[in-house]
Amino acid sequence: MENKSLLYPCASAARRVISLDGMWRFEFDPESNGMDAGWGVGLPKPISMPVPASFCDFFTDKESREYCGDFWYETDFFVPGEWSGKDVAIRFGSVTHRARVFVNGVEVANHEGGFLPFDANVTEIVRYNQYNKLTVLANNELNEYMLPAGQTNTLSNGKKVAAPYFDFYNYAGIHRPVKLLALPKERVLDFEVTHRLVDGGAEVDYTVTTNGSHDVTVEVLDGTTKVAEASGKTGTLKITNAKLWNVHAAYLYNFVIRITDGHAVIDEYFDKIGIRTFEVKDGHFLLNGKPVYLRGFGKHEDSDIRGRGLDLATVKRDYELMKWIGANCFRTSHYPYAEELYQMADEEGFLIIDEVPAVGFMQSTMNFLAANQGNGKKVGYFEKETTPKLLENHKAALTDMITRDKNHASVIAWSILNEPQCTSEGTEAYFKPLFDLAHELDPQKRPRTYAIVMMSLPNNSKGQQFADFISLNRYYGWYVMGGMCIVDAETAFRKEMDGWAQVLNGRPMIFTEYGADTMPSEHKLPSVMWSQEYQNEYLDMNHNVFDSYGFVQGELVWNFADFQTTEGIMRANGNKKGIFTRQRQPKDAAFHFRARWTGLPVDYKGDTAQF
Repeated sequence: MENKSLLYPCASAARRVISLDGMWRFEFDPESNGMDAGWGVGLPKPISMPVPASFCDFFTDKESREYCGDFWYETDFFVPGEWSGKDVAIRFGSVTHRARVFVNGVEVANHEGGFLPFDANVTEIVRYNQYNKLTVLANNELNEYMLPAGQTNTLSNGKKVAAPYFDFYNYAGIHRPVKLLALPKERVLDFEVTHRLVDGGAEVDYTVTTNGSHDVTVEVLDGTTKVAEASGKTGTLKITNAKLWNVHAAYLYNFVIRITDGHAVIDEYFDKIGIRTFEVKDGHFLLNGKPVYLRGFGKHEDSDIRGRGLDLATVKRDYELMKWIGANCFRTSHYPYAEELYQMADEEGFLIIDEVPAVGFMQSTMNFLAANQGNGKKVGYFEKETTPKLLENHKAALTDMITRDKNHASVIAWSILNEPQCTSEGTEAYFKPLFDLAHELDPQKRPRTYAIVMMSLPNNSKGQQFADFISLNRYYGWYVMGGMCIVDAETAFRKEMDGWAQVLNGRPMIFTEYGADTMPSEHKLPSVMWSQEYQNEYLDMNHNVFDSYGFVQGELVWNFADFQTTEGIMRANGNKKGIFTRQRQPKDAAFHFRARWTGLPVDYKGDTAQF
């Protein structure tokens, strides 16, 4: 779209927003005949389908749930006549994994990437004071140059099947809200803020991007009281006695951006901004200059029935559980989440490590999912013919994620990849441009990291040099040396930690994954693996290790709640490492964590000599 903008839609004096969510029409297109057959102007045999939601878990037959290929959505929408003269756009929060969008049979957008927004300018296509037809051709097939990565196989009956290289279910559909927008011709396209703490308050440097030349003003309101104002597309807002945004003590100011022509308002955009600083310094994470120890979860957008579709009721429950358990942080594993989750984190004072969908960049080991994935070839993942296209897609997803999320107070770091195969020769050439791009794009220069897989050790990991802090995914006592061998697991774990101490060079370390699969029904004394008793013993061992090293500055357990995966012998109807069940009820480990996390000071290890 011309003048593409990833700003979250808001209604104002100059803008209008209408939700297109609801029950749409839906049809599978297994032969990919829909385009030639004219489905862009009408589906022949549609069924009803809610938006937003994954389509998969509504069905009772396996072929529909596991469907892989093209599929179509369709709805009708009304455009008010008074919108004539404005730009009319349609915005999708996400469509997984790729989409072509048609309005009244005319293609208006084509988007790759299933976890970030895109929009289409339909000003010249829509009919005013009439109903219009919106049609989406989507596709959920996997390949090796997309994020997340995998492949698509064909069964003996001719049906396609997804073979993910990642360990979560390949949910698909229109997963996030769809909005119809009326926008002024001259408008705010983007803005960014950076914060400085000064004696007596704070200073906020801002930049506003517009598609015109009229004057810009920015106001900061504390409730309804104006506390700062500046003019120009760039400037500094000085706020005396600023109320800082903090962990579990969030404070948000209302920012109002206007484009004016004399007294006339051409455009008006609202956002809520928390004023805070975040940095890595001397082996600590500093929020507003004070140490903070990260505690919380890897999560998934995953719940019963709606799959990966945005469900605000589930979002609310998740935040209440995280508050109850004493968490202060989560990682958006393994993709950027719906914008509404970041808005709530801003409101509740949670810290977010924001992750691009770069997962599955390892072809064989521990993928569990497709028997023919491990083909014995010793080619590194970043030395393939597909690598240039993968890097191009990776840069595009990273750019959109940072553009979308850069102003959230809750977002404290960028995770550039999860568990890539990063011991081969092509690693550095692949990593460097991505880490450089993240630094270049982010006005706040947040720290960058990536989650390091178990086989990637301090002496052979070619990617760790680029990280501002080290993030380890480790499963000593589960995937290796489990059960009675947990004593050896702890010995091996400590040996690896001693190795990392030699290469950290003053950087902090966190654990972005550690955990043990646990069936909520299983109790056994003495413990066995998969019992709730063993999960707690495993966690105790890991926490003993974490507490022994001053440079460990955070623990994000895997996973917040049980979640769906592709079926297989390593998974019992999904991954069961949740501290809560998929229905958001506590396992025994939840009480274990509550006792630990509510007992740790906010600045745990804040005065520890790190090395």
